[in-house]
Amino acid sequence: MTEHKIIIGDSKNIPEVASGSVQLIVTSPPYPMIKMWDEMFEAQNPSIKECLKNGDGKGAFHMMHNLLNCTWAECDRVLANNGFVCINIGDATRTINGDFQLFSNHTQIINYFLGKGYSVLPDIHWRKQSNAPNKFLGSGMYPAGAYVTYEHEYILVFRKGGKREFIGTGKELRQKSAFFWEERNVWFSDLWEIKGISQNISKSMTHRERSAAYPFEIPYRLINMYSVEGDTVLDPFVGLGTTNLACMVSKRNSIGIEISKEIADLAFKAIDVTVEDLNKTIVSRINRHIAFIAGLPSEQKKRCYKNAPHGFEVKTKQETAIKIDHISSIAKDAFTVICTYE
Repeated sequence: MTEHKIIIGDSKNIPEVASGSVQLIVTSPPYPMIKMWDEMFEAQNPSIKECLKNGDGKGAFHMMHNLLNCTWAECDRVLANNGFVCINIGDATRTINGDFQLFSNHTQIINYFLGKGYSVLPDIHWRKQSNAPNKFLGSGMYPAGAYVTYEHEYILVFRKGGKREFIGTGKELRQKSAFFWEERNVWFSDLWEIKGISQNISKSMTHRERSAAYPFEIPYRLINMYSVEGDTVLDPFVGLGTTNLACMVSKRNSIGIEISKEIADLAFKAIDVTVEDLNKTIVSRINRHIAFIAGLPSEQKKRCYKNAPHGFEVKTKQETAIKIDHISSIAKDAFTVICTYE
């Protein structure tokens, strides 16, 4: 059984979450110096509005990150030792007083976690290819006046403390939670080409016009890469609940924090899904693996191993204990969903 909560509150202070009770944090925060988030940052620190009004972009930029740092400090409190933090963040480009420049959000976050003593692990570039034919900004064909168009965001990965150790039943859960050989080769690449999703939300339901949600595939991969069955995953900027959904499918517990009640209502509606809908993802994952094995040359098939719980073939011995449980029932209460598994 797993539990999935949406909490309405400010992620800078989440007393509902006990210290050291979370094994993984997966999130995509508001991006400093992206205009759609100006109002949110200004509401928390009116000096940001004054800086932008006066053309002090760098001052506003650092104030915005000081606000995010308060959330990262709370994340550090609730994260267990040897736990992981995965943050999807994009850098911003903006013209202030006629000066076009890059505001490097990812370096600010890296510097914060370095200062907290975290290990910085290799990051991932999430490439969201633009459909626009013009691949530059600026002065057309003339040199020294055009700028590269950004088509990627970062997924930063940090570890708190040393390598996580698994003993007793924890070791069995780790073996059960293993990923397939072909998934490893894609997931642990430093370049993910994943199509973005629609950002439109109804203004009749919230003051925002865009959801800023990331695709399901991103938290789904990260949860399977950096946690095991039964772990608790926190998203301090949960938005529409995508991280919660990925945890439901992956048999992890989840907590999502959302400061806006209107968005939190949408998130709870988003995770109020049917058993059949969730199991589609599980069935699809298994079928992809079976198709991968079927496509191997006969010589490679002869060297495969047998997965004991499911009976299909796998490439390596480490995959022989993988057990992917289907969801059997879903119950819901006020902003909480309980999943039971077969």
